[in-house]
Amino acid sequence: MRNACLCTLALALLAAGCASSEGESYATAGYDFSSLDKVAIVEVTGRVYGDAVKNQIGTLFTMELIKRGYAVIERSQIESLLKEQEFQASDITTNEGAARAGAVLNVPAVLLIDIPKYKEKMEMSAKLVDVEDGTILWIGTGSGSTGKTLSTIVGAAAGAAAGAVIAGGDSSDRVVGGVLGGVVGGVAGNALSPDQEKQVKKIVNKVCDTLPSRLPMKK
Repeated sequence: MRNACLCTLALALLAAGCASSEGESYATAGYDFSSLDKVAIVEVTGRVYGDAVKNQIGTLFTMELIKRGYAVIERSQIESLLKEQEFQASDITTNEGAARAGAVLNVPAVLLIDIPKYKEKMEMSAKLVDVEDGTILWIGTGSGSTGKTLSTIVGAAAGAAAGAVIAGGDSSDRVVGGVLGGVVGGVAGNALSPDQEKQVKKIVNKVCDTLPSRLPMKK
C-alpha cells in the first residue's frame, strides 16, 4: 500500500514538474537601453544559499543579457572587487546600495536577482537598476516548477528500496524513511542538477521575456 502511495506521489510530482512556467516584465518607457554597454550581476538573494546554485542562476541571466547585446560582469567575478571595497551582502540588496556597487564596478547598470520561493516551485524576480540615480530601468518576475522535489523524493525512494532489497528485508518502511530523509535533508545550497537547471532556465526565460535588446531589430 505504501509503495502504491509513493508511486502515485511520484507521478503527481512528475506532472507538476512538467507544468509550464509563467512570468511578466516591464521596461521604463522612453529609456535608451542602447546606452548600457555593460551590466553587472551583483547579487542573488532570497531562498537560495551557497555560491554553486547562485552562480548557476547568475549564468542563466548572463546568457539572456548577452543574447540581447549586453556585456556582462558576473556575480562570481565581482565578489572580490566588492570585498576589496568592504561591501557587505546586505549593502547591495537595495536599489541605492546596488547603485553604489555599480559605481565601484564602473558599470552604468546593475542587475539584482531575488528568489523569494525555492521548493518544488520557484518564484523569481530581477530588476535592472540605473547606477546614476538608483531608478529601476526594467523589472521582471516569473515562476514555475524546479523539479527539485521530484528528483529528491524519487531518488531517495529508489535508494532506500535498493538498500532494503540488498539487506533482504521488507522495503516498505525503509522506502518511507528514505523519502522523508531525502526531503528533510535536501539543501537549497546544492548545485542544480541538469534537469533542475533546465526547469530554472525556463523560468529565467519568462522573467526576461521583455528585457529590451541593445541589438538592432532584424528586418
